[in-house]
Amino acid sequence: MGRGGCPGRGCRAGPGRHRSAAARATQGARRYRDAPAALAHAQRGTTLIYSRIAGTGSYLPEKVVTNADLEKLVDTTDEWIRTRTGIRERRFAADGETTCDLAFYAATHALDAAGLKGADIDLIVLGTTTPDIIFPSTACLLQHRLGANGCAAFDVNAACSGFMYALGVADQFIRGGQARRALVVGAETLTRMLDFSDRSTCVLFGDGAGAVVLEASEEPGIITTKLHADGGYKHLLYNPVGVSAGFRDEPNHGVRVMMTGNEVFKVAVKTLDRIVGETLEAAGMHEQDVDWLIPHQANLRIIEATAKRLSMSMDRVIVTVDRHGNTSSGSVPLALDEAVRSGKVQRGQTLLLEAFGGGFTWSSALLKY
Repeated sequence: MGRGGCPGRGCRAGPGRHRSAAARATQGARRYRDAPAALAHAQRGTTLIYSRIAGTGSYLPEKVVTNADLEKLVDTTDEWIRTRTGIRERRFAADGETTCDLAFYAATHALDAAGLKGADIDLIVLGTTTPDIIFPSTACLLQHRLGANGCAAFDVNAACSGFMYALGVADQFIRGGQARRALVVGAETLTRMLDFSDRSTCVLFGDGAGAVVLEASEEPGIITTKLHADGGYKHLLYNPVGVSAGFRDEPNHGVRVMMTGNEVFKVAVKTLDRIVGETLEAAGMHEQDVDWLIPHQANLRIIEATAKRLSMSMDRVIVTVDRHGNTSSGSVPLALDEAVRSGKVQRGQTLLLEAFGGGFTWSSALLKY
C-alpha cells in the first residue's frame, strides 16, 4: 500500500487525493499495453505485479578455440571470419560436458547473486536446442541437481530465441500469480552438432549458458516482452534430422546446422528493426529511453545495424560475439551477466534485449534492471 492508505506505488497524496483505480488502470493500459490485467488488479484494489531480475549468472567452458585453431580444421582464415562475423574465438564444451552441466553452473551463479537456493525456486524454464537427452527435459535434470524438486520445470525450443522465449513465459507466470520466483536459463552445446566440413557454419558457433532469477515485484522490472515466429523460413536455417524424421547412417547421424547465410542476414536485420519499434511502442517509450542494448550475439554486422536503428552509439551496446561466438539461446543471458558483473549495467537502467533464430523466431524484452 502507498502512504496514507493509497493503493498506488509510492503515492504521497493524502486519502481521497490520489487517482482512482480506473484512472490508474487506464494509464497502465496505455503505457504497458496490459489493460486486462491492470483493470482486474485495479478493480480488486491490489497492486499490479511485475517480474524483476534478482540475479544473473553465466558459464563458459574452459576450452578456447580461436580462428587460428579453426584454420587447422577447415579451409578458412582468421581474416575471413573476423570481417564477416566479428568473431575471434569461442568456447567448446569438454568431452562429457553436457548442456545441463553448463546450465547448472550458470544457474548456481544466478541463484548466488540473488541470495537464493534451489529450493526457493517455484518455476524453471530452460531455452535450448541441444538438450542432454530427449526426455526428461534438461530443465527437469537441472531442477534435481539444484534441489528444486517439485516445482514446474520445462524446456523451450525456439533456437537462438530460446532464452528470450523462456523469459517471456516466466514473466507471464509471475504476472499471473502462478510463480513468485523463476529461474530462466539459456544453455547450448551447439558445437556437438556442427559439420566441420562446412566452413560457412562451423566457424560461427560456441558453447555456453546464462541464467537469470526473476522474482515478483510491485515495481516494474520487465515492462514488455514480444515473441514471434514464422515457420515459412524453415529452409533458410534448420537442422534436417529429428526423431520422427529419422536418423541417417552417416557421421553424426546427419545432425548439422543448415544455413543460407546471406538470406538469414537480410531477414534478421529487417525483422529486428521491426521488433525494436514494436517493443518501444508497446511500452510507450522512445529510443533515447534505452540505456543499453543487449542483443543476440550472432554477427557483429547485425548488431551494428540494430544499434543504428536505435541511433545508439556502440558504446551503449553489449558485445561479446568476438569472444563467445554464437552461443544460440545462451548468448543474451551470457552478455547480460557479463555486463552486470563488469559494472556497465546498473540498477534502475533500461535494457532492451532481443534475439533472432531458426524457425524463424524473434523476440524482445524491455526492462528496468
